[in-house]
Amino acid sequence: MRTEYCGLTDARFLGQTVTLYGWAHRRRDHGGVIFIDLRDREGLVQVVCDPDRADTFATADRVRNEFVLRVTGLVRKRPEGTVNTELKSGEIEVLAHELEVLNASVTPPFMMDDEQISEEVRLKYRYLDLRRPAMQRILRMRHQTAKAVREYLDDNGFVDVETPVLYKSTPEGAREFLVPSRIHDGQFYALPQSPQLFKQILMVAGYDRYYQIVKCFRDEDLRADRQPEFTQIDVETSFLSEREIQDLMEGLVRHVWKRVLNVDLPAFPRLTYAEATAKYGSDKPDLRVKLDLTELTDVVKDCGFKVFKSAADLKDGRVAALRVPGGNEQFTRKELDDLTPFVAIYGAKGLAYIRVNDPSKLNEEGLQSPIVKFLSPEVLGKIIERTGAKAGDVLFFGADRRKIVNDALGALRSKVGHEKGHAEKAWKPCWVLDFPAFEYDEESKRWAAAHHPFTSPKDEHVEFLDTDPSKVLAKAYDIALNGWELGGGSVRIHRAEIQAKQFATLGIGEAEQRAKFGWLLDALAFGAPPHGGIAFGLDRMVAMLAGVEQIRDVMAFPKTQRGQDLMVETPTPVTERQLRDLHIKLRNAAPAAETK
Repeated sequence: MRTEYCGLTDARFLGQTVTLYGWAHRRRDHGGVIFIDLRDREGLVQVVCDPDRADTFATADRVRNEFVLRVTGLVRKRPEGTVNTELKSGEIEVLAHELEVLNASVTPPFMMDDEQISEEVRLKYRYLDLRRPAMQRILRMRHQTAKAVREYLDDNGFVDVETPVLYKSTPEGAREFLVPSRIHDGQFYALPQSPQLFKQILMVAGYDRYYQIVKCFRDEDLRADRQPEFTQIDVETSFLSEREIQDLMEGLVRHVWKRVLNVDLPAFPRLTYAEATAKYGSDKPDLRVKLDLTELTDVVKDCGFKVFKSAADLKDGRVAALRVPGGNEQFTRKELDDLTPFVAIYGAKGLAYIRVNDPSKLNEEGLQSPIVKFLSPEVLGKIIERTGAKAGDVLFFGADRRKIVNDALGALRSKVGHEKGHAEKAWKPCWVLDFPAFEYDEESKRWAAAHHPFTSPKDEHVEFLDTDPSKVLAKAYDIALNGWELGGGSVRIHRAEIQAKQFATLGIGEAEQRAKFGWLLDALAFGAPPHGGIAFGLDRMVAMLAGVEQIRDVMAFPKTQRGQDLMVETPTPVTERQLRDLHIKLRNAAPAAETK
């Protein structure tokens, strides 16, 4: 039986005989004495194999990297000058009395402490990648995070309830994964994008406080913070106001950061969606960045520069500036030019800028830019005054539809802020509140739910559902942290007549309402309590805690950006017989796999 983990074997065991199990991390032959660094999930311990024990030494001589070993030996102090203060086991070594190879290994494609491995190789050999200390640390942190979440919610009266994975296809925003039914010809289940409706049903059923750490599925194009299957911390409550839900969930985030990182998070300021997007160009603002956007739409509405004037005249147009203090010294001409293709990613057609040499000279001498000649001294003076620009600053301008300006300048703000030293190294959380309830889809010429169809409009805005949905604000809220959306939620609609009215605003007629959501409308009619909740992305939360940029690095078995698992080689074709059983015939597809 194992005495202790390798990485936890320390001076407590001096003079004792221990039995350890692990992998040969590295083998070194030093003039007739063989050293093996034995590794397990807790770290390394140094094993010494002396030629005085011939059998043990012979076994050690054929050990190679990643051999699985059992070692029994005497714990002794390391010789003076060889102590490794980086290791918990660094004061001691184990003199091997017995050494057994439990399993050999072929030569691995990379060393376990190699940090320069391509992601493709890492994912193909994920079972080896997960042995690496970096990945072991992250997955242990994931465990600690989930444990802290459960601890907080359990202590606050929440009940963990599982919900179905085989679900019903419903319009919730993203494309769903469909699962064909073998028993019901031509019919399908859908994998849930979230347990949204089931957790509402649990509130109707009187469970009052529910949570679940649950798998969710979305068939979307992938990116750094998106996977086809992801894990959500799902929470729902009854009889709490918006503010009470927020305070309770803020406590959850504080608890997790304290438990996992021993960090006390600062205050969570509250911003409305309108404030956040106007000032920071984002509904998940990175408050570490000390740069703001300045509204200029009214200033340039009648100016002579066509780009600005045209944007200001749009119904949803915006002209805004981003001031970068000291930017004259920070940006080369090439760097300025390279920012144009960057903002183009977000739909911007260009990026105008002004180098402020002398703000008192409202001409091309004091303000260096090709656009200065199109702007009157009066307009230039108002721009300088409103932005607070000083000598040595650079002003960047966005002029287009509001969303494009916000997205482009918001991304530019974050990029410039971090690259040019205008950002703090800190945790900066905030709440973003009062989101628009609807977005107008130009393609389908209809309103779509900005959050999801079950989000309650503000009480004073219910009347606008029939007259002007653009005015409706939702009882919706997000927690943002350092530019990431950590979690989002809302108060739900708990009255059947309001839910039906909201469906109608979304263009979902009565027949479709009954077909897709009849069971929900029926449930709401049986005394549904006021309720609301939130969902946190567990993968995203762990990525932030671990300091990594993409959620693939905090999942044990993620997919690539093309939705593939390189280790098990999926997705794959299925057999013709399987397709027949499911009543499916493929069009323009690769041949089915051989029937087994």
